[in-house]
Amino acid sequence: QVQLVESGGGLVQAGDSLRLSCAASGRTYDIYTMAWFRQAPGKEREFVAALTWNSDSTWYADSVQGRFTISRDNAKNTVSLQMNSLKPEDTAVYYCAASIRPGPSIRPGSRYDYWGQGTQVTVSS
Repeated sequence: QVQLVESGGGLVQAGDSLRLSCAASGRTYDIYTMAWFRQAPGKEREFVAALTWNSDSTWYADSVQGRFTISRDNAKNTVSLQMNSLKPEDTAVYYCAASIRPGPSIRPGSRYDYWGQGTQVTVSS
């Protein structure tokens, strides 16, 4: 089992920055990929960013490319999401997810085995 706990959400204004963190515990040595997803009210959950636990590979949704940066600290078993130039459309509950299965598919939520409880990010205009 892997446990994930997000932190760092909050209320900010458009153009501001925010940093989310996800602390992983348990069988972290089984983790292959970590990702961030988000879900806005009335919308489906969508992929935001991902990275592989033991390499430098990263992936981003087109909507956040160039504004968001995903990073990891293996020593602390944490994954962070630095969000810059935030927009009102970034408002959502952000979830951290972990996959213990290797494979080429990164973006589908079904790819991930463990999820955090989510943290709210609200961007006012």
